[in-house]
Amino acid sequence: MPLSCEWLHERRMNSEVFIFVHFGLPMSYSTTIDCGLFSVKQMELPEWTDIVKTGRFKELAPYDPDWYYIRAASMARKIYLSQGIGVGGFQKIYGGRKRNGSRPPHFCKSSGAIARHILQQLETMNIIEINPKGAMILFSVFEFSGRKISSQGQRDLDQVAGRV
Repeated sequence: MPLSCEWLHERRMNSEVFIFVHFGLPMSYSTTIDCGLFSVKQMELPEWTDIVKTGRFKELAPYDPDWYYIRAASMARKIYLSQGIGVGGFQKIYGGRKRNGSRPPHFCKSSGAIARHILQQLETMNIIEINPKGAMILFSVFEFSGRKISSQGQRDLDQVAGRV
């Protein structure tokens, strides 16, 4: 069954109490968490947010003045849904197609400094934490050197998801 806004509205009307991040639509959730959570917790903006490009493949800085908050909300949602993502994973997720003029285009990663700075900000806000150990899957150990959602962060993101 595809998740849609009508389905979410029906769940709320049936007086079900718990609405999680899994049920929300990504863009509306990112905008809501941008307005709700980060305005309360006061995420510090670096001074370079208005002039920095988000990747080598971009020509200009983002036009939206709130792009940093939206990216942080998107990263928090992605860590909530699949834990163990690090800076390199986010570089691949937010990467894109680099146009090389008359030569063929190729995939290019996004900026690692932006991802690293947002992850550090989310850690200081106690939304995420570093994953201290690997996970054992089918008798083989995989080391997830990324981040995982903290219990306080999960509670905050679920509260924001209830407001969407």
